[in-house]
Amino acid sequence: MSSPSPEEHAGVVVIAGLGNPGPEYVASRHNAGFWFVDAVAEHYRGVFRTERKFHGATCRVDLDGRAVRLLKPSTYMNRSGLAVVSLACYYRVPPEQILVVHDDLDFPAGTVRLKHGGGTGGHNGLADLTRALGSDRYRRLRIGIGRTDGRARGIDYVLGTPSRSDCEAIDQAIEQALEALPLIVAGEWDRAMQRLHGTP
Repeated sequence: MSSPSPEEHAGVVVIAGLGNPGPEYVASRHNAGFWFVDAVAEHYRGVFRTERKFHGATCRVDLDGRAVRLLKPSTYMNRSGLAVVSLACYYRVPPEQILVVHDDLDFPAGTVRLKHGGGTGGHNGLADLTRALGSDRYRRLRIGIGRTDGRARGIDYVLGTPSRSDCEAIDQAIEQALEALPLIVAGEWDRAMQRLHGTP
């Protein structure tokens, strides 16, 4: 039986939430990644500050004795890679220690899932990030936003505002992910997945 690779136990030192900047996008489904890192900053008393060299807003939080940097790119979604790579290169963070948080159409609102590497599922932010990093080995926290009922085009749907019930479900998913975050940051990936994926 082969030994686990070091990257399977690598802790997370950067959490990048994906979204679009500007007040017109604050409440849109596509900004679920921003919602999560905002919740992390609030919970751990971090304050975001704009950093031009990182093309976004960043803050440092202490998570159970581990220093973690949060990032919200100020680029639009399809240029997310510029901000993440700028921060990762500056602090010499490999892809395996980056957690990218994003909205996901493949899951109902209120679902949260973890993933390590793999494809982008048609998500423009992930596609740009994979190109910029030259790797797909970063970790992902996927926040379900559900699929359009067919009355709205895909882009109109993700840029639209979720219903009240969907908002409540997404907020609950973010709370569940916050509870599992210390495990993720510590590199206890299997335990974190069991906690989140096993939650009804």
